[in-house]
Amino acid sequence: MNDATRGTGGPGDGTRAVRAGLPEPVKHEPTLPGPVFAAHFHLPGDPTGPYTYGRDENPTWTLLERAIGELEAPERDDVETLVFASGMAAISAVLFSQLRAGDAVVLPDDGYQALPLVRAQLEAYGIEVRTAPTGGDAQLEVLDGAKLLWIETPSNPGLDVCDVRRLAEAAHARGALVAVDNTLATPLGQRPLELGADFAVASGTKQLTGHGDVLLGYVTGRDAEAMSAVRRWRKITGAIPGPMEAWLAHRSIATLQLRVERQNATAMRLAEALRERPEVTDLRYPGLPDDPSHKIASQQMRRYGCVVSFTLPSRERADGFLEALRLVDDATSFGGVRSTAERRGRWGGDAVPEGFVRFSVGAEDPEDLIADVLRALDVTAG
Repeated sequence: MNDATRGTGGPGDGTRAVRAGLPEPVKHEPTLPGPVFAAHFHLPGDPTGPYTYGRDENPTWTLLERAIGELEAPERDDVETLVFASGMAAISAVLFSQLRAGDAVVLPDDGYQALPLVRAQLEAYGIEVRTAPTGGDAQLEVLDGAKLLWIETPSNPGLDVCDVRRLAEAAHARGALVAVDNTLATPLGQRPLELGADFAVASGTKQLTGHGDVLLGYVTGRDAEAMSAVRRWRKITGAIPGPMEAWLAHRSIATLQLRVERQNATAMRLAEALRERPEVTDLRYPGLPDDPSHKIASQQMRRYGCVVSFTLPSRERADGFLEALRLVDDATSFGGVRSTAERRGRWGGDAVPEGFVRFSVGAEDPEDLIADVLRALDVTAG
């Protein structure tokens, strides 16, 4: 898809990423100030001003939150971003700050594997949880009377895509808020708020920071009252990132466009190569023209992501394939500069075949990576 917002007069994604959240230049000061390590701040007199106590605010968070907001909602000053200690902290903050006993929420039944744990906790608090698949906009069928619709598109790990605009319009017509998990797409792949969502939520642990060394989450929202509740939840739970993690995340965002371009382009090439292999079934990548999600993905996504999923004939074949790879780490998570892959069935919780592989494409030379994958398939063919 195309790289920039130049059609609307804004800068390109690369320009935006390298400058996102930077403070105004001050002579002799660094362009990106270092992390501020502070549990408290000088506070004589009345407790006014932005920084009072380290659980509430931190200057390093402020710059990062500004950067993420500029990527999720460019040229808008009516949105707020809050950063959290992890993606799950961000997810929990939206769900538990917006829902009360007696409310109903709609979740995907094919989303991130921790969602069943979330469901159990929501139900323990007297909240009705309804689920439906991501594909085919099936969540529409269980939307009536819900307080919140939770969308994950593309879904993890199956890579199904739903029509965010259609679902958001239907939800709002019924009085429901809409949150979109934007982890897999990143703000350079899609912007949920522009598609009608009230919240864009993501794990910054993945491609946003991209180096596999930071746990982080964030919520960007356009409704001040709703975001005030999210902020209050963060304060109550103390689910805050450390200043070093926040600084590392901000530093990493500068290379986001470079990493995304390389990883997404290689993911497409890998998917095309895997399509030619007879032992590979259920291949999914939204960028493939014949993928079931391609039509709607091409209408709402600017880039298709770095994750490819497929199934090998058996658990043994998948395990052998992963062991034979030389340039790919057998690890969970995705979005890092080093390619990773795993057999998702080993965790339980995902409704996938035993031979199902989630493959996260890194920043290696595409020829080297694809050759390694094809070699691993060849040596395990017997």
